Amino acid sequence: MIANANDVTTLGHTIELAIAPVFLLVAAGGFLNVLAGRLARIVDRARTRGQILMEATGHQHESIKEELRAIDRRIGLVNAAISLVVLAAVLICLVVILLFAAKMVDIMLYDVISVLFAVAMVSIAAGFSLFLVETRIASRWIHVSSDLLEHQVMMDEKKD
Repeated sequence: MIANANDVTTLGHTIELAIAPVFLLVAAGGFLNVLAGRLARIVDRARTRGQILMEATGHQHESIKEELRAIDRRIGLVNAAISLVVLAAVLICLVVILLFAAKMVDIMLYDVISVLFAVAMVSIAAGFSLFLVETRIASRWIHVSSDLLEHQVMMDEKKD
């Protein structure tokens, strides 16, 4: 089958329309990579702190338990963010597929495509929001020891 110039122009226009969602798909993939890396580090922290908890007593034991509760919440938030971004990626894929299907079959799917794209954007925004909440929780647990903050260099140490 030989395509006429109008078909090629229409296909070219459809490809142009699909480029923006594809770039969004690439960005979602990058964000998923960040979230997966963050989740791995949080899980590592949970394992390390869990081992320390088994030997801790008193105030240290309670402090570590409290931190582990926060870590558990962070894991849940990152997992939810991953789910939302994956949902957005699937919806973006559907947008691209439907853009081509609408042109090929010559049916009006623009309302459906618009809704899918809007839901994808809401899903990504929600994923970013959960990421923000998770990073805020993490920053509350970053402590610089007052011993370090108030450390004074001894005169003997300066000579070395």
